[in-house]
Amino acid sequence: MPTRPTKRDRHVADLDAIAGDGAAVRTYLLEHSNLPGPRGNLELAHAFADWAPDPLVDALAPDDDEFVRCCTVLALGERLARREDPVLVMTLHRHARDPRWRIREAVATGLQRVGDRDLPRLVRIVGAWVRDEDPLVQRAAVAGICEPRLLAGVNGATPALAACRVATDSLASLPEPARRRDDVRTLRQALGYCWSVAIAADPAPGLAELMRLEASTDPDVQWIVRENRRKARLQRVLEAAQR
Repeated sequence: MPTRPTKRDRHVADLDAIAGDGAAVRTYLLEHSNLPGPRGNLELAHAFADWAPDPLVDALAPDDDEFVRCCTVLALGERLARREDPVLVMTLHRHARDPRWRIREAVATGLQRVGDRDLPRLVRIVGAWVRDEDPLVQRAAVAGICEPRLLAGVNGATPALAACRVATDSLASLPEPARRRDDVRTLRQALGYCWSVAIAADPAPGLAELMRLEASTDPDVQWIVRENRRKARLQRVLEAAQR
């Protein structure tokens, strides 16, 4: 019995039909973006990243429309997954600082594509980015590595736990006025769920890290602990540890 085409498959077929016409591709992306709205068309963004030839991505990359930019950033992540390129890493680093959250999320998702093909290379990128002075770059690092499918192997969660630790310590070292900035709050929000992903992937060292966090009197660290404890994945780990 033939497999039913997915939404992504249908988008790829539509894009194939207008291949070679960059203006038509841009129009298609805009018409099917689902924006304005609460949820952009992620299936289309991933279809574009899978399908788009490099020259088209480069032609559309300067476009400042939010959804078109999301698609091209994700496609750059796919290109980086296919080959090592320091310039691409720098380009994604720049996009990680974008004030628009959808663009930042596209960077993190693009990094995950790198991890799908070459996890050690993603770990190297994350190790550098999480020590960046910009909280938004740190956020991209922890969000990029804290993806369950990337952490399933032996010791797979080790770099994720390390990234969360470095980013949390960095946040806790900031003076009180700096913590009110939007970029710092964005990092804090990411740490409010990323820890639970990393801990659930490797509970023994993860719970030891959680105990260290719980001993902190820092109000933002305490907030991070509370938020992670609300996540079902961490609640299951805690329940199993008590049996």
